[in-house]
Formats: sequence, structure tokens, C-alpha cells
Amino acid sequence: MLNNIKAAIFDMDGTIIDSMWVWDKIDKEYLKNKGFELPKNLKSEIVHLSFDETAKYFKDRFNLSDSLETIKNDWHEMAENEYRNNVTLKPGAKEFIKQLKSCGIKIGLATSNSIPLLELVLKKHDVYKYFDDITTTDEVERGKNFPDVYLLAAQKLKVSPDNCIVFEDILPAIMGAKAAGMKVVGVYDQFSENSKEEILSFADIYINGYEEILNSSDNYINGYCVNTVY
Repeated sequence: MLNNIKAAIFDMDGTIIDSMWVWDKIDKEYLKNKGFELPKNLKSEIVHLSFDETAKYFKDRFNLSDSLETIKNDWHEMAENEYRNNVTLKPGAKEFIKQLKSCGIKIGLATSNSIPLLELVLKKHDVYKYFDDITTTDEVERGKNFPDVYLLAAQKLKVSPDNCIVFEDILPAIMGAKAAGMKVVGVYDQFSENSKEEILSFADIYINGYEEILNSSDNYINGYCVNTVY
């Protein structure tokens, strides 16, 4: 039971939308075009970084001559088609967000993605309108393994951190949200399956999908039984 929750802050990629595969694909194709093989440790090195930080990481690690803006623009062009045509919502995500909204809970987004891509995919799936505010890691100094983006999201929502619940799929971000003093729900994603045991040790709740909450007879947040699918 999680009581006294006034705001829910969602990650996007891997949490609301099934999109982590897109970035794996882009990493491979981008580096192949530049003459590099995909390093085995790349995923763990960049998963918590902001869009800007990831571009800098690539530029420095692979000694790229392109500017940071060119690198980011190239990635955006590669991702736009996938986000427009092939990226889907996680099952039950929209219904759950609507249910929270109907309970008077503020809805925030804390993401490492870019504004154009998040607007594209969330508007396409008709969930953008449910968010009271959106925060990206480009607005703070440190990535999601630190509390900065979650604290800023709470500040924008005008809700104390201890009255916030965060939905995240990756371990560094879950640890960052916990460091912000917030309750955290770990959301299963295939991309982070290898760190599931560690996620279970940090998250307050772990779900394999939103249907577990929507179809549950248990009360999860503020005593509401969130089992009504619209």
C-alpha cells in the first residue's frame, strides 16, 4: 500500500513505451556506418545518460569529427521513423495513467529523450494530454543515476518528493529516484531483464506490466483500487 501519493512521475522509454530496441538498433547502425563495432559494455555505459551526455560520450569514445549537434540530429532522423510508425505503448499504460488522473494524482514525465520525439510518440498514442508537466535530463546537470531530474519534476508539479511515486525500468534510474526520496515502481522491460534481481532490491514495488495493477483486487495507491479500464 502506497499512501499520501499526490504525483506520479513516469519515465518514457521502456516504461510507458516499448522503444529500447530502437536505441539498440540505432547504436549498432550508427557505429557500423562510422566503421566501429558495437562495444559489449556500451549499454551499461550510456543507459543513464541524457541525450546530450550520450552524444558527448560517443564523440569522445569514438573520436568522432562530427559536432555534437550533428550527432544528435543524425540519431533523431534515425529514430523519428521508428517512433512514428513502429513504437507502441506498453500494454495498459494509457489506461493506468488515465486511472491515476481520475484519482486526482498529478502526472509528470522525466525522460532522457528529446522533446520532438517524446511529443511525436505521446501525441500519436493520445497520452500527451494527461501529463501536467514534462522534464528532460537536458534540464539538469546530471543523468538519471542522480536525483536531479526527479526533484525538478516534483518541483514543477509543486509536490513534495515524499508525496511522489516514480515508474522506471532501469536500475540506475530507480536508484536515482530513490535518492530523491520518492517511492519507486520498477517496471519490467526486456532491455533491463539482466538486472531484475537488483531492481527488486531497490524498488518499492515491481510489476511485469500495468495489467497487474489494473486487474488487481489490491489497493495500490492512496487506497484506490485501480482496476477500472476505460
